[in-house]
Amino acid sequence: MYLGILSGIRVIDCSTYIAAPAAAAALSDFGADVIKIERPPHGDPYRYLSLMPPMPASEHAYCWILEGRNKRSVALNLNHNEAREALLKLVQSADIFITNYQPPLISKFRLEYETLNALNPKLIYAQLSGYGETGPDVDKPGYDMTAYWARSGLMATMHNAGADPCQSPSGFGDHPTSMALFGGIMLAMYQREKTGLGTKVSTSLIANGIWSNSCNVQAALVGAKFAERWNRQTTVNPLVNHYVTSDGQRIILCCLDAQKDWPRLCQALELQSFEDDPRFCSHDARIAHAVELIALMDTAIGAVDFAEVTRRFHELDIIFGIVPDIEQVSRDVQAEMNGVFAEIADAPGGPIRTVNNPVNLRGEVKTPPRFAPAIGQHTVEILRSLGYDDAAVEKMLRDGAAMG
Repeated sequence: MYLGILSGIRVIDCSTYIAAPAAAAALSDFGADVIKIERPPHGDPYRYLSLMPPMPASEHAYCWILEGRNKRSVALNLNHNEAREALLKLVQSADIFITNYQPPLISKFRLEYETLNALNPKLIYAQLSGYGETGPDVDKPGYDMTAYWARSGLMATMHNAGADPCQSPSGFGDHPTSMALFGGIMLAMYQREKTGLGTKVSTSLIANGIWSNSCNVQAALVGAKFAERWNRQTTVNPLVNHYVTSDGQRIILCCLDAQKDWPRLCQALELQSFEDDPRFCSHDARIAHAVELIALMDTAIGAVDFAEVTRRFHELDIIFGIVPDIEQVSRDVQAEMNGVFAEIADAPGGPIRTVNNPVNLRGEVKTPPRFAPAIGQHTVEILRSLGYDDAAVEKMLRDGAAMG
């Protein structure tokens, strides 16, 4: 049996959807025992997100496969006192409690930090919210699309001139936010090593969204003047722009040292006759004649296939990147060789791959992921481990306090 660095750490994942459960999944990747609390009869709504248009169509509940891995599912209806008592028994045995319930639900189920800390002073209480722990929006439900993507200014920033803002991909803000929560939990565990006591750690989607957009927000905080919005044909810097090869592969250039890069780029694109052209021979000239230069580079790059562009750019040390579609990303050899993907060997119907959390620790191999559980798959097993006899378990199941 694999014993990761967090083996022996028990995590109660009392949360829904993505950001908080993803933090729990990251902990499980390093060996933590994660017990997922779900509301019967349907469980975490995230199980069904893949069915919602325009999500990619699949026979697999791929969202749940991703975040539900390694966890044991206990289905408890916290409206029942017996279910809440069972949860509190679990809390007494736990190291970490993760929740993203809104404050009214936390109050309703009496799951505040102070309440759980009194039961288990060593408990690390990790809370994820949409908009923080105070202020007029404290009780608002927050999703990555609303609190991370839109409220942070990212949505208003990341679209071309003349185009409407686009919606973010599913989980776009949730997954980076989950790693902030993961980091906070590990910081709290370090503090517990020093003091012997647990604490509360928190973060929010809005804080993480603004942190992601912080270069622009910092500019606004000091009164900077922002450039007018552009598109790829009108960008002021053609050397930091994207282009399409003859075989349809989009690439993006990132030539930040123009004095060095411009001659090399001219050589790579066989545009040496334009190197000293007054329209393009200086940074200011390239800005003034950006539209002309982009058209010229469109023609040059569009005449060469991706393999040849790659060869030339590598040879001349020109920084660029591929702009792959999602299917290409799922087959990325560089990502594969660096452990970005992991195999779930016990998936029904045969092994499937999933995405690893992005943190690596030298000398540690992550837990081989187990397939995400069915709703309440482990309810009976865990209730019995808490001391409930068969009669008590049967009564909870019969009364609707739990589901097995």
